[in-house]
Amino acid sequence: MISNEILLCLSVVFIYSLVIIWFYLLGDKGLLCFTVFATICANIEVLLVIKAFSIEQTLGNVLFGASFLATDMLSEFYGKKSSKKAVLVGIITSISFVLLSNSWLLYDVTNGIDGAFRQIFSSTPRIMLSSLLVYAISQTFDVYIYHKWWDFTTKKYNDRKKFLWLRNNGSTLISQLLNSLLFTIFAFYGVYDNKTLFSIFLSSYVIFIITSILDTPVIYLARYLYDKKIIKDK
Repeated sequence: MISNEILLCLSVVFIYSLVIIWFYLLGDKGLLCFTVFATICANIEVLLVIKAFSIEQTLGNVLFGASFLATDMLSEFYGKKSSKKAVLVGIITSISFVLLSNSWLLYDVTNGIDGAFRQIFSSTPRIMLSSLLVYAISQTFDVYIYHKWWDFTTKKYNDRKKFLWLRNNGSTLISQLLNSLLFTIFAFYGVYDNKTLFSIFLSSYVIFIITSILDTPVIYLARYLYDKKIIKDK
């Protein structure tokens, strides 16, 4: 059996590769589509708590981190309006999924798997609503702080392309701290004891720190593809 640690490492490579592939094939539309994909999958994954690297954590952290990367790429290459549209798309996707997934539980199912569905999706509303609220807050803040960093470095060095790593990591690390704290409280307070809550928060943010650092070469690769006019939809 493959260990959780190896699976997490492989998922980082796979998910970031998807971001680049969708961006390469579809440009800004690909990043918007990835936002929809990541929002749905991450909000299902987050129901699973695993132990890896000696800490308890929820799945979905890598996908959530990748959604912030997609937003930063939209800000970098297509402007604030496009990144704000991605945030709105994520919110609409979450609302639609909550409503649809809960409607499934109303049916009289004949093939005997309704119990499994109910076990998964009956706990979805709180998780999804928490995720929706936290996503809206943290992603909106991420877009705001990304452009603040950008304005600061442009004004200081008179070059809009310099310090891509700073605006990418500077915005993501701050917004992900907010994301981890709010989501842990809204989604799991009263479900787990305080020790587990702190472990979930800490592990989530540690994962976000790692994924934020690891996505730096990814956004520089995206910059190369964009500047060389390799993006098919450009």
